[in-house]
Amino acid sequence: MTVRTRVAPSPTGDPHVGTAYIALFNMAFARNLGGQFILRIEDTDQARSTPESEQAILDSLKWLGLNWDEGPDVGGEFGPYRQSERTEIYRQHSQQLIDDGHAFHCFCTSERLDALRAEQMANKQTPGYDGHCAHLSKEEVQQRIDAGETHVVRMKIPSEGSCTVKDFLRDDIEIDWQQVDMQVLMKADGMPTYHLANVVDDHLMGITHVIRGEEWINSAPKHILLYQYFGWDMPVLCHMPLLRNPDKSKLSKRKNPTSINYYKRMGYLPEAVVNYLGRMGWSMPNEAEKFTLQEMIDNFDLSRVSLGGPIFDVEKLGWLNGGWLREDLSVDEFAERVKQWAFNPDYFMQIAPLIKERIEIFSDIAPLASFFCAGMLDISEQHFEHKTLEQEDCKRILQFTLWRLETEQDFSRDNLEAIIKHMSGIMGLKIRDYLFPLFIAIAGTNVSTSVFDSMTVLGPDLSRARLRHAVNVLGGLSKKQTKKWEKDYRAFV
Repeated sequence: MTVRTRVAPSPTGDPHVGTAYIALFNMAFARNLGGQFILRIEDTDQARSTPESEQAILDSLKWLGLNWDEGPDVGGEFGPYRQSERTEIYRQHSQQLIDDGHAFHCFCTSERLDALRAEQMANKQTPGYDGHCAHLSKEEVQQRIDAGETHVVRMKIPSEGSCTVKDFLRDDIEIDWQQVDMQVLMKADGMPTYHLANVVDDHLMGITHVIRGEEWINSAPKHILLYQYFGWDMPVLCHMPLLRNPDKSKLSKRKNPTSINYYKRMGYLPEAVVNYLGRMGWSMPNEAEKFTLQEMIDNFDLSRVSLGGPIFDVEKLGWLNGGWLREDLSVDEFAERVKQWAFNPDYFMQIAPLIKERIEIFSDIAPLASFFCAGMLDISEQHFEHKTLEQEDCKRILQFTLWRLETEQDFSRDNLEAIIKHMSGIMGLKIRDYLFPLFIAIAGTNVSTSVFDSMTVLGPDLSRARLRHAVNVLGGLSKKQTKKWEKDYRAFV
């Protein structure tokens, strides 16, 4: 048997370090055993998926050296490798489940489902679909479809007993079928949900080992049941421990930068990032702290994965990166890496037009442009002192801007200017006042190049990180304040 693993990111945001973590372990396992590693794009969420996000995922994984044998950009005999291009395959398999009595058309409205959930919650029951449409006759189903009624396809779930989930890293896990919902398989827009597409694709692409995050354990019974319904052999399941913040909470961008591109823009070496991710719940046989990707592949043993939640600590990553810089790069290599990072012609040519009109001698460049080549800026509460704005006003501006930009893919100057001018208007502030805390957060001073130009050059990852850093400099947000401000923000936008 040829081992085949995959990573299947959703192109709906910034490329996440969790994606790289799962990709690394899938790749190391497959390559160690002479198998293949596949990249599949799960873009069934058409409202949120974007080509820009997909490209960012591909670029960031390549930057880390996590290359795949088959995928949307390199092809392969099991393509296409974007789920949006496989809709007819899912439709056929969905119809097969209906014909075999394992799935059914559901016409329940969102209002009925909301009322059902509210009632179940009030009765302290596990929320889930009640099977209302599971026993409709074929004739009634066809009449309602012909009448154009909106509907989805749901899978049937046993009403009694339990499912045994066999996991490579764990003892058998028993999950009662009463805790498993009648999952939607095909949405009303004709696109599959993750659950159907995941199972169908893994089978048709010959995936032998599914190595994914432990958040999918509770979904495993649905996937196991689908394999049984189709009469297919199950791949080996292996649920990796989730990456954690230093406080043991699930890794999140509010407490830790999670975008791979953030670490690239900050000046981390890809070798160090991969090395650090490789240490997340796994260790070399000789307990070496520094190792290359190839050394990890050569020595990889999936059974050495520890189930304790691995802590993603940026300070430890920085320490490891420093070791790589000092011990593995010659002076010439160091200089070349620095040039590639921030002193390459493409990057400097974005900065040059912004500073050329603001200097008199070349030595003016460093103080004016240094923030373009920095990470988190050394700012304090005193930097936000303003003649009309209180510090709480500054923090509110920063946080609202951050929330607005967290989902924004277009960081062009004109778009950023339009967004921020709109935000200042709905918050009833003069644009000059609104921009003040943004200048401090992005450039460390209000005497700088245009904040719109600066954010465009710095890019979304570093710009968002600096906004988040500035909010924390001003004291951050408590849970109570976050809840209140989120309500206010939603009312604005």
